Amino acid sequence: MVRGGVYGYDERGYPKFDIIGYAETREEGNMLLAEYNRNPWDVDRAKITLGELFELWKEKKAPKLGKSNRVSLCSGMKYCAKLWGQAYKTIKAFQMQECIDHCGKSYSTQSVIKNLWGHLDRFALELDIITRCYSELLTSAPIPPTSRERFTDTEIKKVWDNQHIPWVDTILILLYSGWRISELINMKKSDVDLEVGIMTGGIKTKAGKNRIVPIHSLIRPYIEKRMKEPGEYFLSFEGKHCLIDRYRNIWKCITEQIGIQKTPHECRHTFESILDSAGANRRCIDLMMGHVSKDTGNRVYNHKTIAELKAAIELITLTKLHFVGVYAMLTMVLPINGKRLAPCFYQGAILLPPDLTGEGG
Repeated sequence: MVRGGVYGYDERGYPKFDIIGYAETREEGNMLLAEYNRNPWDVDRAKITLGELFELWKEKKAPKLGKSNRVSLCSGMKYCAKLWGQAYKTIKAFQMQECIDHCGKSYSTQSVIKNLWGHLDRFALELDIITRCYSELLTSAPIPPTSRERFTDTEIKKVWDNQHIPWVDTILILLYSGWRISELINMKKSDVDLEVGIMTGGIKTKAGKNRIVPIHSLIRPYIEKRMKEPGEYFLSFEGKHCLIDRYRNIWKCITEQIGIQKTPHECRHTFESILDSAGANRRCIDLMMGHVSKDTGNRVYNHKTIAELKAAIELITLTKLHFVGVYAMLTMVLPINGKRLAPCFYQGAILLPPDLTGEGG
Protein backbone atom coordinates (compact mmCIF):
# COMPACT_ATOMS: atom_id res chain seq x y z
CA MET A 1 0.00 0.00 0.00
CA VAL A 2 1.32 3.44 -0.98
CA ARG A 3 0.19 6.38 1.15
CA GLY A 4 0.21 10.07 0.35
CA GLY A 5 0.07 13.06 2.68
CA VAL A 6 -1.94 13.41 5.88
CA TYR A 7 -5.39 14.87 5.29
CA GLY A 8 -6.69 14.72 8.90
CA TYR A 9 -6.82 12.79 12.18
CA ASP A 10 -9.22 10.27 13.62
CA GLU A 11 -10.90 10.41 17.05
CA ARG A 12 -7.83 8.82 18.65
CA GLY A 13 -5.50 11.39 17.18
CA TYR A 14 -3.97 9.08 14.57
CA PRO A 15 -3.23 10.66 11.17
CA LYS A 16 -5.35 9.80 8.13
CA PHE A 17 -3.50 9.19 4.89
CA ASP A 18 -4.65 9.22 1.26
CA ILE A 19 -4.22 5.77 -0.24
CA ILE A 20 -2.54 6.46 -3.55
CA GLY A 21 -2.50 2.89 -4.76
CA TYR A 22 -0.92 -0.50 -4.32
CA ALA A 23 2.40 -1.92 -5.46
CA GLU A 24 3.95 -5.38 -5.28
CA THR A 25 7.45 -4.18 -4.37
CA ARG A 26 8.96 -1.28 -2.45
CA GLU A 27 10.63 -0.03 -5.62
CA GLU A 28 7.30 0.11 -7.48
CA GLY A 29 5.77 1.86 -4.45
CA ASN A 30 8.47 4.52 -4.46
CA MET A 31 7.94 5.09 -8.17
CA LEU A 32 4.19 5.46 -7.64
CA LEU A 33 4.77 7.91 -4.77
CA ALA A 34 7.24 9.92 -6.85
CA GLU A 35 4.73 10.14 -9.68
CA TYR A 36 2.05 11.32 -7.25
CA ASN A 37 4.34 13.96 -5.72
CA ARG A 38 5.29 15.21 -9.16
CA ASN A 39 1.66 15.47 -10.32
CA PRO A 40 -0.87 14.85 -7.51
CA TRP A 41 -4.15 13.34 -8.62
CA ASP A 42 -7.62 13.05 -7.16
CA VAL A 43 -7.36 9.89 -5.06
CA ASP A 44 -11.09 9.12 -5.33
CA ARG A 45 -11.04 9.44 -9.09
CA ALA A 46 -7.95 7.28 -9.24
CA LYS A 47 -10.00 4.48 -7.71
CA ILE A 48 -12.52 4.47 -10.57
CA THR A 49 -12.55 1.05 -12.19
CA LEU A 50 -12.83 0.22 -15.88
CA GLY A 51 -16.44 -0.83 -15.33
CA GLU A 52 -17.35 2.41 -13.57
CA LEU A 53 -15.65 4.52 -16.23
CA PHE A 54 -17.38 2.58 -19.02
CA GLU A 55 -20.82 3.09 -17.44
CA LEU A 56 -20.11 6.81 -17.02
CA TRP A 57 -18.88 7.01 -20.62
CA LYS A 58 -22.08 5.32 -21.84
CA GLU A 59 -24.09 7.95 -19.99
CA LYS A 60 -22.07 11.05 -20.92
CA LYS A 61 -20.32 10.39 -24.23
CA ALA A 62 -21.89 7.46 -26.07
CA PRO A 63 -25.22 9.22 -26.82
CA LYS A 64 -23.32 11.72 -28.97
CA LEU A 65 -22.18 8.94 -31.30
CA GLY A 66 -24.11 7.39 -34.16
CA LYS A 67 -26.28 4.43 -33.24
CA SER A 68 -24.28 1.81 -35.17
CA ASN A 69 -20.97 3.14 -33.83
CA ARG A 70 -22.32 3.22 -30.29
CA VAL A 71 -23.63 -0.35 -30.48
CA SER A 72 -20.38 -1.73 -31.89
CA LEU A 73 -18.24 0.02 -29.26
CA CYS A 74 -20.42 -1.24 -26.42
CA SER A 75 -20.23 -4.77 -27.82
CA GLY A 76 -16.42 -4.52 -27.71
CA MET A 77 -16.44 -4.21 -23.91
CA LYS A 78 -17.14 -7.94 -23.44
CA TYR A 79 -13.61 -8.64 -24.68
CA CYS A 80 -12.22 -6.40 -21.92
CA ALA A 81 -14.34 -7.97 -19.15
CA LYS A 82 -11.35 -9.43 -17.26
CA LEU A 83 -10.26 -5.88 -16.42
CA TRP A 84 -13.74 -4.73 -15.39
CA GLY A 85 -12.97 -4.34 -11.69
CA GLN A 86 -9.44 -2.97 -12.07
CA ALA A 87 -8.75 0.69 -11.34
CA TYR A 88 -8.55 2.35 -14.74
CA LYS A 89 -5.46 4.34 -13.77
CA THR A 90 -3.52 1.12 -13.25
CA ILE A 91 -4.37 -0.46 -16.61
CA LYS A 92 -1.29 -0.55 -18.83
CA ALA A 93 -0.89 -0.67 -22.59
CA PHE A 94 0.06 -4.35 -22.64
CA GLN A 95 -3.19 -5.26 -20.86
CA MET A 96 -5.22 -3.31 -23.39
CA GLN A 97 -3.29 -4.97 -26.21
CA GLU A 98 -3.96 -8.43 -24.75
CA CYS A 99 -7.70 -7.75 -24.99
CA ILE A 100 -7.23 -7.14 -28.70
CA ASP A 101 -4.81 -9.98 -29.39
CA HIS A 102 -6.74 -12.61 -27.43
CA CYS A 103 -10.26 -11.76 -28.62
CA GLY A 104 -10.08 -14.45 -31.31
CA LYS A 105 -11.92 -12.26 -33.80
CA SER A 106 -11.24 -10.67 -37.17
CA TYR A 107 -9.72 -7.28 -37.92
CA SER A 108 -13.10 -5.53 -37.67
CA THR A 109 -13.71 -6.62 -34.06
CA GLN A 110 -10.09 -5.90 -33.14
CA SER A 111 -10.52 -2.41 -34.55
CA VAL A 112 -13.66 -1.91 -32.45
CA ILE A 113 -11.82 -2.89 -29.24
CA LYS A 114 -8.93 -0.57 -30.11
CA ASN A 115 -11.35 2.29 -30.77
CA LEU A 116 -13.15 1.62 -27.50
CA TRP A 117 -9.90 1.95 -25.53
CA GLY A 118 -9.29 5.21 -27.36
CA HIS A 119 -12.68 6.58 -26.34
CA LEU A 120 -12.22 5.52 -22.73
CA ASP A 121 -8.67 6.91 -22.57
CA ARG A 122 -9.75 10.31 -23.85
CA PHE A 123 -12.64 10.38 -21.38
CA ALA A 124 -10.34 9.37 -18.51
CA LEU A 125 -7.87 12.07 -19.55
CA GLU A 126 -10.69 14.60 -19.53
CA LEU A 127 -11.58 13.53 -15.96
CA ASP A 128 -7.93 13.75 -14.84
CA ILE A 129 -7.90 10.03 -14.07
CA ILE A 130 -4.86 9.46 -16.28
CA THR A 131 -2.10 11.66 -17.60
CA ARG A 132 -1.34 9.80 -20.84
CA CYS A 133 -3.28 7.70 -23.35
CA TYR A 134 -1.87 4.20 -23.66
CA SER A 135 -4.44 3.51 -26.38
CA GLU A 136 -2.20 5.43 -28.78
CA LEU A 137 0.26 2.53 -28.57
CA LEU A 138 -2.28 -0.15 -29.52
CA THR A 139 -2.36 -2.06 -32.79
CA SER A 140 -4.95 -4.26 -34.46
CA ALA A 141 -4.96 -6.61 -37.43
CA PRO A 142 -4.66 -4.80 -40.78
CA ILE A 143 -7.66 -4.58 -43.06
CA PRO A 144 -7.35 -7.43 -45.58
CA PRO A 145 -7.50 -6.64 -49.31
CA THR A 146 -11.12 -6.33 -50.37
CA SER A 147 -12.60 -9.23 -52.32
CA ARG A 148 -15.35 -7.03 -53.69
CA GLU A 149 -15.17 -6.16 -57.37
CA ARG A 150 -17.19 -3.78 -59.49
CA PHE A 151 -19.70 -5.05 -62.02
CA THR A 152 -18.17 -5.63 -65.42
CA ASP A 153 -19.74 -3.99 -68.47
CA THR A 154 -21.04 -7.40 -69.50
CA GLU A 155 -22.69 -7.90 -66.12
CA ILE A 156 -24.30 -4.45 -66.26
CA LYS A 157 -25.65 -5.33 -69.71
CA LYS A 158 -27.11 -8.55 -68.29
CA VAL A 159 -28.97 -6.51 -65.70
CA TRP A 160 -30.38 -4.19 -68.36
CA ASP A 161 -31.31 -7.13 -70.57
CA ASN A 162 -33.34 -8.59 -67.69
CA GLN A 163 -34.92 -5.38 -66.44
CA HIS A 164 -38.38 -6.87 -67.01
CA ILE A 165 -37.83 -9.41 -64.19
CA PRO A 166 -39.41 -8.27 -60.89
CA TRP A 167 -36.94 -6.64 -58.49
CA VAL A 168 -34.14 -6.39 -61.08
CA ASP A 169 -34.97 -2.68 -61.10
CA THR A 170 -33.52 -2.48 -57.58
CA ILE A 171 -30.13 -3.62 -58.90
CA LEU A 172 -30.21 -0.79 -61.43
CA ILE A 173 -31.23 1.69 -58.73
CA LEU A 174 -28.29 0.62 -56.57
CA LEU A 175 -25.89 0.72 -59.54
CA TYR A 176 -26.88 4.25 -60.50
CA SER A 177 -27.19 5.77 -57.02
CA GLY A 178 -24.46 4.22 -54.83
CA TRP A 179 -26.72 3.67 -51.81
CA ARG A 180 -25.82 1.00 -49.30
CA ILE A 181 -28.45 -1.71 -49.24
CA SER A 182 -29.37 -0.84 -45.65
CA GLU A 183 -29.79 2.82 -46.68
CA LEU A 184 -32.13 1.99 -49.54
CA ILE A 185 -34.10 -0.51 -47.45
CA ASN A 186 -34.73 2.09 -44.72
CA MET A 187 -35.52 4.91 -47.12
CA LYS A 188 -39.06 6.26 -46.92
CA LYS A 189 -41.01 7.69 -49.82
CA SER A 190 -40.89 11.03 -48.06
CA ASP A 191 -37.11 10.94 -48.66
CA VAL A 192 -37.64 10.92 -52.43
CA ASP A 193 -38.37 14.23 -54.14
CA LEU A 194 -39.38 13.56 -57.75
CA GLU A 195 -39.96 17.26 -58.45
CA VAL A 196 -36.40 18.23 -57.52
CA GLY A 197 -35.06 14.86 -58.69
CA ILE A 198 -33.19 13.78 -55.56
CA MET A 199 -33.14 11.06 -52.90
CA THR A 200 -32.04 11.79 -49.33
CA GLY A 201 -30.73 9.24 -46.84
CA GLY A 202 -27.64 7.64 -45.35
CA ILE A 203 -26.27 6.01 -42.23
CA LYS A 204 -22.98 5.34 -40.39
CA THR A 205 -20.93 8.53 -40.49
CA LYS A 206 -21.61 12.24 -40.17
CA ALA A 207 -20.67 12.69 -43.83
CA GLY A 208 -22.94 9.83 -44.86
CA LYS A 209 -26.10 10.86 -43.03
CA ASN A 210 -28.80 12.92 -44.75
CA ARG A 211 -26.79 13.08 -47.94
CA ILE A 212 -28.35 13.93 -51.28
CA VAL A 213 -28.05 11.72 -54.37
CA PRO A 214 -29.66 12.95 -57.59
CA ILE A 215 -31.97 10.55 -59.43
CA HIS A 216 -30.16 9.42 -62.57
CA SER A 217 -32.27 9.79 -65.70
CA LEU A 218 -31.81 6.11 -66.57
CA ILE A 219 -33.44 4.89 -63.36
CA ARG A 220 -36.08 7.59 -62.94
CA PRO A 221 -38.87 5.40 -64.48
CA TYR A 222 -38.14 2.70 -61.87
CA ILE A 223 -38.13 5.26 -59.06
CA GLU A 224 -41.48 6.65 -60.20
CA LYS A 225 -42.97 3.15 -60.40
CA ARG A 226 -41.80 2.30 -56.88
CA MET A 227 -43.26 5.56 -55.57
CA LYS A 228 -46.72 4.54 -56.83
CA GLU A 229 -46.71 1.28 -54.90
CA PRO A 230 -48.52 1.15 -51.53
CA GLY A 231 -46.59 1.54 -48.30
CA GLU A 232 -44.56 4.11 -46.39
CA TYR A 233 -41.17 2.79 -47.43
CA PHE A 234 -39.57 3.08 -50.86
CA LEU A 235 -39.07 -0.68 -51.10
CA SER A 236 -42.17 -2.63 -50.16
CA PHE A 237 -43.00 -6.32 -50.33
CA GLU A 238 -46.70 -7.08 -50.58
CA GLY A 239 -47.47 -3.63 -49.23
CA LYS A 240 -45.19 -3.98 -46.22
CA HIS A 241 -41.68 -2.71 -45.49
CA CYS A 242 -39.17 -4.99 -47.20
CA LEU A 243 -36.69 -5.92 -44.50
CA ILE A 244 -33.03 -6.52 -45.32
CA ASP A 245 -33.07 -10.29 -44.79
CA ARG A 246 -35.98 -10.66 -47.20
CA TYR A 247 -34.24 -8.46 -49.73
CA ARG A 248 -31.05 -10.51 -49.54
CA ASN A 249 -33.11 -13.60 -50.39
CA ILE A 250 -34.67 -11.71 -53.31
CA TRP A 251 -31.21 -10.60 -54.43
CA LYS A 252 -29.93 -14.17 -54.36
CA CYS A 253 -32.84 -15.38 -56.50
CA ILE A 254 -32.69 -12.68 -59.16
CA THR A 255 -28.88 -12.69 -59.53
CA GLU A 256 -28.93 -16.47 -59.99
CA GLN A 257 -31.69 -16.08 -62.55
CA ILE A 258 -29.83 -13.52 -64.66
CA GLY A 259 -26.46 -15.24 -64.21
CA ILE A 260 -24.28 -12.90 -62.16
CA GLN A 261 -22.47 -13.46 -58.86
CA LYS A 262 -22.41 -10.12 -57.09
CA THR A 263 -23.35 -8.63 -53.73
CA PRO A 264 -25.50 -5.51 -53.21
CA HIS A 265 -22.46 -3.64 -51.87
CA GLU A 266 -20.61 -4.23 -55.13
CA CYS A 267 -23.18 -1.96 -56.76
CA ARG A 268 -21.80 0.80 -54.56
CA HIS A 269 -18.22 0.01 -55.64
CA THR A 270 -19.37 0.07 -59.26
CA PHE A 271 -21.08 3.43 -58.86
CA GLU A 272 -17.94 5.05 -57.45
CA SER A 273 -15.64 3.37 -59.95
CA ILE A 274 -17.67 4.43 -63.00
CA LEU A 275 -18.02 8.00 -61.73
CA ASP A 276 -14.27 8.19 -61.19
CA SER A 277 -13.53 6.76 -64.65
CA ALA A 278 -15.98 9.21 -66.21
CA GLY A 279 -14.00 12.10 -64.74
CA ALA A 280 -16.57 13.25 -62.19
CA ASN A 281 -15.47 15.86 -59.66
CA ARG A 282 -13.95 14.10 -56.65
CA ARG A 283 -15.84 16.27 -54.18
CA CYS A 284 -19.13 15.41 -55.90
CA ILE A 285 -18.30 11.70 -55.71
CA ASP A 286 -17.49 11.96 -51.99
CA LEU A 287 -20.71 13.83 -51.28
CA MET A 288 -22.86 11.24 -53.08
CA MET A 289 -20.96 8.32 -51.51
CA GLY A 290 -21.03 9.85 -48.04
CA HIS A 291 -17.24 9.89 -47.78
CA VAL A 292 -15.09 12.53 -46.12
CA SER A 293 -12.81 14.16 -48.66
CA LYS A 294 -9.14 13.52 -47.93
CA ASP A 295 -8.14 16.91 -49.26
CA THR A 296 -8.68 19.65 -46.65
CA GLY A 297 -9.52 22.26 -49.28
CA ASN A 298 -12.23 20.05 -50.78
CA ARG A 299 -13.54 19.08 -47.37
CA VAL A 300 -13.86 22.58 -45.95
CA TYR A 301 -14.22 25.08 -48.76
CA ASN A 302 -15.64 23.23 -51.74
CA HIS A 303 -19.44 23.37 -51.55
CA LYS A 304 -21.39 21.72 -54.36
CA THR A 305 -24.92 22.51 -55.50
CA ILE A 306 -27.57 19.96 -56.45
CA ALA A 307 -27.13 21.03 -60.06
CA GLU A 308 -23.44 20.14 -59.90
CA LEU A 309 -24.24 16.76 -58.34
CA LYS A 310 -26.76 16.09 -61.11
CA ALA A 311 -24.20 16.98 -63.76
CA ALA A 312 -21.70 14.62 -62.14
CA ILE A 313 -24.07 11.65 -61.85
CA GLU A 314 -25.22 12.01 -65.47
CA LEU A 315 -21.64 11.32 -66.53
CA ILE A 316 -22.55 7.68 -65.94
CA THR A 317 -23.69 6.58 -69.36
CA LEU A 318 -24.06 3.35 -71.29
CA THR A 319 -20.40 3.63 -72.27
CA LYS A 320 -18.69 0.46 -73.47
CA LEU A 321 -21.87 -1.60 -73.28
CA HIS A 322 -23.03 -3.42 -76.40
CA PHE A 323 -26.71 -2.65 -76.24
CA VAL A 324 -28.73 -4.32 -79.04
CA GLY A 325 -25.52 -4.88 -80.94
CA VAL A 326 -24.42 -1.22 -81.01
CA TYR A 327 -21.33 0.14 -79.27
CA ALA A 328 -22.59 3.41 -77.93
CA MET A 329 -22.83 5.96 -75.18
CA LEU A 330 -25.56 8.41 -74.33
CA THR A 331 -23.69 11.51 -75.39
CA MET A 332 -21.88 10.25 -78.47
CA VAL A 333 -22.69 11.22 -82.04
CA LEU A 334 -22.80 8.43 -84.63
CA PRO A 335 -21.50 9.03 -88.18
CA ILE A 336 -24.05 7.07 -90.29
CA ASN A 337 -24.55 7.36 -94.06
CA GLY A 338 -22.40 10.47 -94.06
CA LYS A 339 -24.54 12.11 -91.39
CA ARG A 340 -23.70 12.81 -87.77
CA LEU A 341 -26.80 11.89 -85.81
CA ALA A 342 -27.25 11.28 -82.10
CA PRO A 343 -29.09 8.09 -81.07
CA CYS A 344 -31.89 8.30 -78.52
CA PHE A 345 -32.10 5.87 -75.63
CA TYR A 346 -35.40 4.64 -74.21
CA GLN A 347 -35.72 1.93 -71.54
CA GLY A 348 -32.38 0.33 -72.40
CA ALA A 349 -32.86 0.30 -76.21
CA ILE A 350 -31.28 2.55 -78.82
CA LEU A 351 -33.79 4.32 -81.07
CA LEU A 352 -32.37 5.67 -84.33
CA PRO A 353 -33.94 8.52 -86.31
CA PRO A 354 -36.74 7.47 -88.77
CA ASP A 355 -34.69 8.11 -91.93
CA LEU A 356 -32.14 5.54 -90.79
CA THR A 357 -34.62 2.83 -89.83
CA GLY A 358 -36.61 3.07 -93.02
CA GLU A 359 -39.78 3.62 -91.05
CA GLY A 360 -41.97 6.61 -90.64
CA GLY A 361 -41.44 6.99 -86.91
